[in-house]
Amino acid sequence: MNAVKARTLGVSTALAAVTIWAVFLVNTRFAISSNFSVEEVMTLRLVTASIVTLPFMIKLGVILRGQSFVSTVMIALMPSAVAPYIISSGLFYASASDSGALAPGTLPFWAALFSFLLIGEKPSKLRLVGLLAIFIGAISVGLTQMLDGSYSETWKGHLLFLLGACLWAIYTIYFKQAGLRPVQGLVVGLFWGTLFLVPVLFMTGEVSFSNVSIQEIVWVCLLQGVLIGVLAMILYSIAIRCLGAAQTAAFGALTPILALFGGVVFLNETITTGGVMGIFLVAVGVILASGSFEKNT
Repeated sequence: MNAVKARTLGVSTALAAVTIWAVFLVNTRFAISSNFSVEEVMTLRLVTASIVTLPFMIKLGVILRGQSFVSTVMIALMPSAVAPYIISSGLFYASASDSGALAPGTLPFWAALFSFLLIGEKPSKLRLVGLLAIFIGAISVGLTQMLDGSYSETWKGHLLFLLGACLWAIYTIYFKQAGLRPVQGLVVGLFWGTLFLVPVLFMTGEVSFSNVSIQEIVWVCLLQGVLIGVLAMILYSIAIRCLGAAQTAAFGALTPILALFGGVVFLNETITTGGVMGIFLVAVGVILASGSFEKNT
């Protein structure tokens, strides 16, 4: 594949992946604001994605070898089960537009922090500027909601978004060190995440599907299990191979913007001027923190 075709494919798959991430935030907010519980959405997502990827599980295997206990736990449980569940729970309390800025939007900040703490990797000055913009933007999003005072439990959602992003960032560091192929990491996370979390979800007593129709269940399975749980990961992996990690990460800046747009258009969410500025700062920060403008990337 020549350079032009590779870049075209990389840009296309990166745009598709970040759009799907925004769909995840908006669709999850819509589902749990209507008839589904968070636990029901997660159950459908995990079970459907596991069924779809079963042939890959059989071919590649789901046993991790040569990894530490912490690395095994992070790779096996975090990406498909624990982090999405935490972020989905946050969407019960806060808007999709807030989640875009505070979940995927703050990933570069957490990734840089834990890269420094765990492996001693220091960001450049330009990336530090981007990380500072992300931090200020994220704080702005939270403060505008708190000062507004109209949503008393929004702060719970904000904390869950930040926690989910934090755990995902730690996972990415361990995944990078493990040297696994993207598809192998996907199937390992789906297998063990489903095996661990689905029984826990049923034990909460919130998984009955008594308030939803078959059509709604099928729709959530397609969106959450196939589109979000499998396709987005594959598309993002292709983008990394074509563009490189830094340039691909820069496309993540679109997720907060797309989530804001989707929340306003499809969920009738309202957002303050301060919130818009905060999301804009996060988006700019993601681009700078990705290292896309540095000569060595």
